[in-house]
Amino acid sequence: MKKRILPLLLSAAAIAFICNCGEETTSSQDVKNVPAQAYVVTEPSFVYVEGDNTFIISQTTGIVTDIQGNVVGNADLNAGIIVDLNGAALASNIDIATLKAVNPPTVTAPAWAFAANDQVYVIYTDGNVTDANGNPVGLFVYMTDPTTGTIVIDPVTQLPTTVGNIIALDGVTPVFTNVDLGTLKVILPTNDNPIAESSASLNPKSSAATPASSAGIATSSAATPKSSSSAKPTSSANSSSSAKSSSSEASSSSQVAAFQIKYVSGGKSGSGYATRYWDCCKPHCAWPEHGGKASTCDAKGNKIEDKSATSMCDGGNAGICRNQFPIAVNDTLAFAFAATPGGENNCGKCFDLVFTGEGKYATDRHKKIKGHHLIVMSNNVGYDVAGGQFDVMIPGGGFGIFDGCSSKMGWGSQGTQYGGLLDECEKETNYYAANYQKCLRTKCEKSFSMDPEAKEGCLFLADWMNAAGNPLLTYKEVECPQELIDRF
Repeated sequence: MKKRILPLLLSAAAIAFICNCGEETTSSQDVKNVPAQAYVVTEPSFVYVEGDNTFIISQTTGIVTDIQGNVVGNADLNAGIIVDLNGAALASNIDIATLKAVNPPTVTAPAWAFAANDQVYVIYTDGNVTDANGNPVGLFVYMTDPTTGTIVIDPVTQLPTTVGNIIALDGVTPVFTNVDLGTLKVILPTNDNPIAESSASLNPKSSAATPASSAGIATSSAATPKSSSSAKPTSSANSSSSAKSSSSEASSSSQVAAFQIKYVSGGKSGSGYATRYWDCCKPHCAWPEHGGKASTCDAKGNKIEDKSATSMCDGGNAGICRNQFPIAVNDTLAFAFAATPGGENNCGKCFDLVFTGEGKYATDRHKKIKGHHLIVMSNNVGYDVAGGQFDVMIPGGGFGIFDGCSSKMGWGSQGTQYGGLLDECEKETNYYAANYQKCLRTKCEKSFSMDPEAKEGCLFLADWMNAAGNPLLTYKEVECPQELIDRF
């Protein structure tokens, strides 16, 4: 006996960049360097094959992943090259005209992507299944206990098991069996795939109620991989905004008004979102070949004067300095350090991040930080950091690609690789947003019980940022506060 899927909570770990095999979105058979199988992506991308390696290249950011979705490097298609995270060449002489372009499947709500038989299937939380173009093709049903007919409950999570079958629209004919949602990635609607009335809307047959969660359909704040790209990534692009003149603008917030924010005339500005990480690696801006101005310290916080000292992430002792933990000035103003996109040459530049009150994937915790200012200084880069993204350095925020902390710092659990302790709280509370803050405080206290300074840095996310994951923001380049200059 089988039952339709009930509205359930998406796995936070599943909401990430997707590169499973799936449907190709272009039909030319003359394009070179394209394998027989197709690919599913969450943004417009190119596929390039070099020997046994298949690279997925984001058309918007140039970030390169393998077919499992792991970030492996950065592409400059104008120059026809792909480099790894350390700047070493992976491929060259690439002709963009020969690359296969692939686009995301059409989705109207967060959904799982399932690829089989060179086709992409979209599985929604209400059980409806469509093809990549949004046409209804079937239903997803959970496997049930043959004796009781009830959906099997996982004894650990106390949620329904994630294994089920896809059946045709007749409700009988099996299409695919033993499909495990826990192994699938999740795709989200984008500006290119706006939420619209779905032609696949079917009346649910399940009498199960929607889980009581203030977060509704759970989407993770750890959705986008966050990393500082430790070792020695090479930046090939120069910043277009190096102006040093500035004009002063007063913030609308009365608490911020006491601190005069000075915006850089002609400086960078835009909109984006904030993520988080802390990997303990020697930052990009500390290496001599990238200016060497950023400080490095050992695990105890002692400064290391040797600019060529080996990073903790490579077995050495040089890492992030402890005085670069976030600083809460007052309820609506704070300072921090951050990684910015690789290739932008932002070392030592500062940006005023003003939160919009919304989140990239949910808005439950974000309204309380609307209008708050977080001024960050760039001391690192991430080749997996997108344009407009600021990967804020917060202890317990997750390692990202590299981990220099585990062998050096003596801290407790740092949570999941992408998203850290908050990501764990999202999962453990079944995405009940009202419990995130309490959970995160408890984890900060436990993980950093022997390190009060790091604990305060961790609690910054719980308290000042109200446990709001991946908040949306607007940003402007500003003159750096002395507090950040002294710590850089």
